[in-house]
Amino acid sequence: MIRILFCLILVSPSLFALSLPRAQAENWPCWRGPRGDGSSLETGLPRTWDGATGKNIIWKTEVPGIGHASPIVWENRIFLISCLEDKLERILLCFDRPTGKLLWQRTVLHARPEPKHLLNSYASGTPATDGKLVFVTFLEIGDKTVMSGNSSRPRPVKVGRMVVAAYDFSGRQRWLVKPGAFSSVHGYCSCPVLWRDKVIVNGDHDGDSYIVALDKETGRTIWKTPRQFKTRSYCTPIIRKAAGRTQLVLSGSRSVASFDPDTGKRWWWVRGPTEQFVASMLFDGKYFYLAAGFPTFHVMAIRPDGEGEVTDSHVAWHVKNARCYVPSPAIVDGYLFVTDDRGTANCYQAATGQRLWKARLGNHYSTSMVTNEGLVFLLADDGVMKILRPGPELDVVFENSLGEPCRASPALSQGCIYIRSTSHLYCIGTKPNKK
Repeated sequence: MIRILFCLILVSPSLFALSLPRAQAENWPCWRGPRGDGSSLETGLPRTWDGATGKNIIWKTEVPGIGHASPIVWENRIFLISCLEDKLERILLCFDRPTGKLLWQRTVLHARPEPKHLLNSYASGTPATDGKLVFVTFLEIGDKTVMSGNSSRPRPVKVGRMVVAAYDFSGRQRWLVKPGAFSSVHGYCSCPVLWRDKVIVNGDHDGDSYIVALDKETGRTIWKTPRQFKTRSYCTPIIRKAAGRTQLVLSGSRSVASFDPDTGKRWWWVRGPTEQFVASMLFDGKYFYLAAGFPTFHVMAIRPDGEGEVTDSHVAWHVKNARCYVPSPAIVDGYLFVTDDRGTANCYQAATGQRLWKARLGNHYSTSMVTNEGLVFLLADDGVMKILRPGPELDVVFENSLGEPCRASPALSQGCIYIRSTSHLYCIGTKPNKK
């Protein structure tokens, strides 16, 4: 599982993504990049590479520990989290972007391992940065045991607490707080979202769930909104200006809901359509799109101008023909792409929900798609990436292999593609990096 958003200045330019000019280079400051949807405005990124021959591999560096979190990039720094399982340490790593050299490593948390799904890790929440501080989050389990809820069979699980911490670029911890409880048989994965002066974290779990906003400078809780159905999810919110207001939208807790990121007030919500969610949502200026989940599978488009419960009034279209769960979808030129964990890709007409094609393209998908210059990048668990040209028929234009398993979604920044494998961090590009 791999799973926020953006944080470039106090008022994020992500809100105006639809009118942004094309940029030569941009940072990748959080989960799914500067707009939180996997889209990149970079130009001239490589389309071909090979891990075996080193073609277009600028550098490759070992990553200590294990983790499924994605790298984030700010100018000449790359940040990554990992878990040293033998030492029970959750760590934050800082690399030099031009060379791949490890600059520093900090232990954020020393804690026993939590129960988790086989496809999860103890370091799955992608960090976020605003260029000054780096925000990370992990789970610290306690001694209290409860019986798990919403699982195939009841089993004991330790109740823990969410840990959120902030570090400066020199590696100095600025604050660490534990804003709420967390309990799940599938483990932990929550990626912080930055909005103005706030760090917003999803606390959906099998208990008293919540979404919490912390002060970026101090970690103080600004608002904390309870979640209605108290069911685990691993979804990262997306923030957009829609229907004349700023909306923080996410699926999870047996619902899809929109909140005011300044106050935590709920604007609107849709019942279901299923119980558990992982994938982040999308917005194209007209609809919010979701791909979910478990135990039933859904792809849905929702109009953003509702109030209260809008299940029967604002669902523009809803189909159940893609078995999607973990990977987040992507959208390019009116085509909505949805992958499922088992390696199948689907392409829909975003305006209507009509499925245009379905094809098995990978061995298994844990990662989420990224898009660049009108192309869609799909990274399978075996390290093979297929690059598609959107259209009414399947068109695979490139296929590349790293030769190593991959569980983390790519980052596209500063003229390069950064991919974390199970043991290395790769910088893929056509030119040497420069300071």
